[in-house]
Amino acid sequence: MQAWGRMMAVLVLATMLAGNPVIAQDRGIEDTITRQLDAFKADDFGAAFEFASPTIKNIFRTPENFGAMVRQGYPMVWRPGAVTYLEQREIAGAIWQKVQIVDGAGRVHILDYQMIQTPEGWQINGVQLLKQPDVAA
Repeated sequence: MQAWGRMMAVLVLATMLAGNPVIAQDRGIEDTITRQLDAFKADDFGAAFEFASPTIKNIFRTPENFGAMVRQGYPMVWRPGAVTYLEQREIAGAIWQKVQIVDGAGRVHILDYQMIQTPEGWQINGVQLLKQPDVAA
């Protein structure tokens, strides 16, 4: 039993010392992103806009502006193929969800969604496309 206790203490310490700790997956976050992706697939920018945080809504003002930005800047989000949820992390108090999206051409994209908890539930406060590591043949 003592060995088990020491092992748990080491794991807890390692987690505390690690940068960008992985947190327990919150399925509500995944559900929010999935529902927004579904709205984009249906070209329902009004519904997709509802999953955006108040900050994002203030920046884009209308679902049409928001939809135009996504179509032009994030076509893999507008027309996603396979979607895989990777790890959730807390960075400087913010919750981030990594998502792998395979687009219609088979290209893999890794995106990082910043999420915030609001009275309406989880909302998306920003998305960034992560640079893929170079892959040697």
